[in-house]
Amino acid sequence: MSAAMNFKKCGSVLITGASRGLGLQLVDSLASGQFSPGKIIATCRNPGNAQELQELAEKHPNIHIITLDVVNQESIEKSVEEVSKLVQEEGLNCLINNAGIKVVADFHSVTAEMMIENFHTNTVAPLMITKAYLPLLKKAASRGGAGGSATMGIQRAAVINMTSLLGSVELTWGERANNFKWYPYRTSKSALNMVSRCMAVDLEPDGILCMAIHPGWVRTDMGGSEAPLSPEDSISFMLSVIGGLTEKDHGSFLNFTGEQIPW
Repeated sequence: MSAAMNFKKCGSVLITGASRGLGLQLVDSLASGQFSPGKIIATCRNPGNAQELQELAEKHPNIHIITLDVVNQESIEKSVEEVSKLVQEEGLNCLINNAGIKVVADFHSVTAEMMIENFHTNTVAPLMITKAYLPLLKKAASRGGAGGSATMGIQRAAVINMTSLLGSVELTWGERANNFKWYPYRTSKSALNMVSRCMAVDLEPDGILCMAIHPGWVRTDMGGSEAPLSPEDSISFMLSVIGGLTEKDHGSFLNFTGEQIPW
């Protein structure tokens, strides 16, 4: 049986960037699977324009759509207030920092503005969002999760950062480096990996699991039509990996198949 079934024991999951791509597929797969969590909190910048997400919410009453602009601190804090009313004393069990952008530029075309734009969304935003949601994550962690277990995992409290294999420093060499000369995107994901590792150290005393996962090369607006993986397959694999996370995976960098990726 897939470890994704553990989401059934998860009171609440919050997904950033839920109006399209992998975020939308995450919401869809969680809502329509046999393992739907109590509350699926789908956040995006403009809910009024998120037609597919709105249609999903009409079909599944456990989907709650909340406005969140990940690069706006005021928006982040307002979203925490709304989510707090939703989850109340149960807190937030699982935060999936999925929102991201891809700014493509090689050595000759890259600018400081491009670097900062990509860093703000892909690296700074997950850190600021996790900081803002920490009280709700701690509240969930202190309850001990399903059955009062003190084990780390999504049933208790977890922060999942959507990263990329292209953020691996060790794998950036040879042919791979020549194919993907994306300075802003790659460095932002590499920095997110360090943020994930640092947060894992700081969240551990509260029993909050933190890790980074690579979704694979997926056919989305960001991944392009040549990508070998469908969004459905990528999310199916990832939900199984995320659902099965325990203490041994705390602070890890994993592939969508569950294999370790070198930093």
